[in-house]
Amino acid sequence: MHRRIIVPSALAASLLLAIPASAADFVPGAPGIGDSYYPTSGNGGYDVSHYDLRLKYQPATDLLEGTATIVATTKQNLSRFNLDIGLAVSEVRVNGRLAKFATSGAHELEVTPATPLEKNKAVSIVVRYAGKPSEVKIDGWTAWARTPDGGVAAQEPDSAAWWFPSNDHPLDKATFDVSVSVPDGTQAISNGVLQSQSSRLGWTRFNWRSNKPQATYLATLAVGKFDITTDRTANGLPVINAYSKDLGDNAGAARASVERTTEVAEWLESVFGPYPFNSLGGYVPNVTSGFALETQTRPFYSPRQFANGANASVVVHELAHQWYGDSVSVRDWKDIWVNEGFARYSQWLWSEKEGEGTAQELADYVYATRSADDPFWTVKPGDPGAENQFHIAVYDRGALALQALRNEIGDEDFFAILKGWPQRFAYGNARVADFVRYAEQVSGKPLAGLFDTWLYEPSKPSASTAAPTAAQAGPAARAAAPRAAERSKPVQPKSWKKIAATNTVHETDRPGGHRHDAH
Repeated sequence: MHRRIIVPSALAASLLLAIPASAADFVPGAPGIGDSYYPTSGNGGYDVSHYDLRLKYQPATDLLEGTATIVATTKQNLSRFNLDIGLAVSEVRVNGRLAKFATSGAHELEVTPATPLEKNKAVSIVVRYAGKPSEVKIDGWTAWARTPDGGVAAQEPDSAAWWFPSNDHPLDKATFDVSVSVPDGTQAISNGVLQSQSSRLGWTRFNWRSNKPQATYLATLAVGKFDITTDRTANGLPVINAYSKDLGDNAGAARASVERTTEVAEWLESVFGPYPFNSLGGYVPNVTSGFALETQTRPFYSPRQFANGANASVVVHELAHQWYGDSVSVRDWKDIWVNEGFARYSQWLWSEKEGEGTAQELADYVYATRSADDPFWTVKPGDPGAENQFHIAVYDRGALALQALRNEIGDEDFFAILKGWPQRFAYGNARVADFVRYAEQVSGKPLAGLFDTWLYEPSKPSASTAAPTAAQAGPAARAAAPRAAERSKPVQPKSWKKIAATNTVHETDRPGGHRHDAH
């Protein structure tokens, strides 16, 4: 009889295979994803691929009831993980089994599954919850706006926690199915395509699908009584616009602006490349705020954006974000320039297209009307700080940086970059440094110094960089671009007032929050 001899090392290996990982190998996921400006935003330990939200909302009472099913993959061995939500949770299941949960901080839901979760495994999480979103205050404010006939979730950098549990940071994007039941005669608007609509026992359910990765703050919900217009683009994409029935004097100007969505998107495709999503449109609810937001596929516009009449420039800004901010999102909130600098520059390009002032003339005007001691120049668009994340300098100085780049490398490479960047990082995330490297790759020029001057130095750059030299630009650019330094009294471009009227696009209602000056 022969016995198999197991040497100690082989014995140890076989035991390791037979014995599951000890509890010590499983640790809680981090309560934040690691953002520079918002350390508690998002969570560590897992990655979400899909949100399925089944909601019921009663406008009369502001009561929202929800069941969220979250499909995710673990990135580490997890004993516990967090979700971000401000509403009251009644039950959590992980992989079908009841899980323990507790709350901490301003919006953390700590979930302890019945059995620890192994790394790189698929996991399903079901959360039942309810509450009145307008009464939920996180850090003293709410991202949910009640309207005379409903409610709206739209805010930056946070809005998800007021209506669904999530990994609330742009680094963790996912697809969405949003199903909302509201009283008959009321509509529910969300992102993407309306898949179906049905009524039963006095309630109507709207089922929306956003089939491309979407940051949680770009998910939106609007409940109310809307006039809805529908169409299709030349490429067959559905266009859905919605307007509250009680917009008053702003109703006509809102429609005259938002109904140009298809036209603007088709023009932006010529600048930025193919439109990245499955639908487009916009909505204007009856809210008292003044901002607009690039909620994915269906931007949110406050009625006050149209208080002075129609303004296609704000539509240009929010639709430009579909490429710069939505398809390519920030890796960290300090990288906000890769969103806002480009959205503002798209308004300058629209002005150029419309014959209301070239981008260079707008750059010259901004440069000349801001004195060297203006605090505007102390804000660094490449890393403005949380308190200045939406300062006007991020927009206007951020756009100046792009005009300086255009002057340095010429139109051919510049527009190749504008079109190539959304393809390079499509549906992902990127940093300011990624854009600098990409621009250097395309142009073959060292550009770190230029970007440092315009994005990071807390002082007004020299006039010589504000407009192209003979060696830097082609004949057309030279003819249209007199130097700012040579203008004692810069002429205000015709488009200026319409562009300046959009300076409140991301002015928030947060106490002491992000505001930028109008000028």
